[in-house]
Amino acid sequence: MPSPLRIVAIGGGTGLSALLSGLRQFAPDVDITAIVTVTDDGGSSGRLRREFDVLPPGDIRNCMVALSEDEALLSKLFQYRFQGGRGLKGHSFGNLFLTALTHITGEFTEAVKQSSKALAIMGRIYPSTSSNVGLQAKLVDGSIVCGETRISRSRRGIHRIQLSPPRCKPLPETLAAIAEADLITLGPGSLFTSVIPNLLVSGVSKAIRDSPAIKAYFVNLMWQPGETIDFRASDHIRAIRNHAGKLLDYAVINTSVVSPAMRRRYALENVSPVENDVEAILGMGLEVVPAKLLRKGTKVRHDPAAAAEVAMDLAHKGRLRKRR
Repeated sequence: MPSPLRIVAIGGGTGLSALLSGLRQFAPDVDITAIVTVTDDGGSSGRLRREFDVLPPGDIRNCMVALSEDEALLSKLFQYRFQGGRGLKGHSFGNLFLTALTHITGEFTEAVKQSSKALAIMGRIYPSTSSNVGLQAKLVDGSIVCGETRISRSRRGIHRIQLSPPRCKPLPETLAAIAEADLITLGPGSLFTSVIPNLLVSGVSKAIRDSPAIKAYFVNLMWQPGETIDFRASDHIRAIRNHAGKLLDYAVINTSVVSPAMRRRYALENVSPVENDVEAILGMGLEVVPAKLLRKGTKVRHDPAAAAEVAMDLAHKGRLRKRR
């Protein structure tokens, strides 16, 4: 029997969870590793981080739900958010679960590992670093903003971001997964607060460049207030290059049309679909993969099944490239 295709998915937030949920349907023909950003400082995750000195569990929790065999039940349990109770209001059960397990096992990475085993998830999930790091952004006007929440709320363009403290190490398992991958994906997800922070962890960008895997970026569907207003697809890729060098082989773009009604709704927040400037992307040396990636619903989101199909096709190409 051929060995499973090895896919390393890097990012955070709902975008990464959508891709993982789609990839889970291809098990056991795919071996999934998720590398998840740990710079969140808002909401339940931020409160637990400040009060218990743990890494933010929110994005990790979402990935666990996405990779669980029983996604429906786990989603209800792990995503359950307490509506009242002194100290409990606003917390999700999954965040509390990971925080408690961190104190039992002694470290967050071990808590993630043990909870993944207990929940029988289809794949592995690693925080991008075990260090307690935050984000700092230099805006286009020269001002400095600290903290992921404040950065995502900024209405001025982001020039550059960095981790604080700037030097932190990845897990050895992360580097090993990257080296053995057939495909490494970045995104979809918040460019400056979910995708790029993973690439700033010491050694990660070099490991991606050195890996024989195909590297693909799933371009976001819409502008994101506070991060990528007016960004074309090539602007996303250029931002990744400015922070981590030339990593990418492919750009995956959406060809589904956002309905006029949905456009009007998003326009109220000054948000429009990302322009797919294909010629500019090709001029940067990348290949373009067009696909209908829009999920039906009341929000513009990537369709898990469609994104996963693209990823699997690229992983097959990556496996063939490695054999050559």
